[in-house]
Amino acid sequence: MSIRLKLLRKKLGVTLETLAEKSGMTKSYLSKVERGLNTPSIAAALKLAKALNVKVEELFSEDSVSLDSYSLVRSHERPDTSPGYAVLAHQVSERSLLPFIIYPPAEFTDKTFKEHVGEEFLFVHEGQVEVDFMNERVILERGDALHFNAQKPHRIRSVGEVQAQLLVVVHSSEE
Repeated sequence: MSIRLKLLRKKLGVTLETLAEKSGMTKSYLSKVERGLNTPSIAAALKLAKALNVKVEELFSEDSVSLDSYSLVRSHERPDTSPGYAVLAHQVSERSLLPFIIYPPAEFTDKTFKEHVGEEFLFVHEGQVEVDFMNERVILERGDALHFNAQKPHRIRSVGEVQAQLLVVVHSSEE
């Protein structure tokens, strides 16, 4: 499980600090799990899966995705996490395109900017968002799309009266 947890966390763009906060576990414990020095209990694995918003099987699955397989996530199967995100694919650790629905918060709650290897594509399905690139801020309206190098530091918030919903697709090359 150690390799799978780190791979999932990195692909989902979640820091060790954020995972510790969301799971109620310490950063040092999670670091040990990622390095294979500790094996989490079933209860801990369930908390980690919930914090990462994936099925617990994702943490343990060793199956590789074959060329003729596909991933189907029905709308009633994904949680409505507002603000937050929902993963729109199964076997995330085996895929290089990662689709999400994101419900960004109204304020920049995280002082840190996200940055990761790969590319990111945003499509505003509902509402308006502000994308902060540190030295430039861009307002996106419903129907707007934005594509950028994900190594450019960024963060997103919902603006306006309607909770924003975005389709976000991240292309993540293998580390």
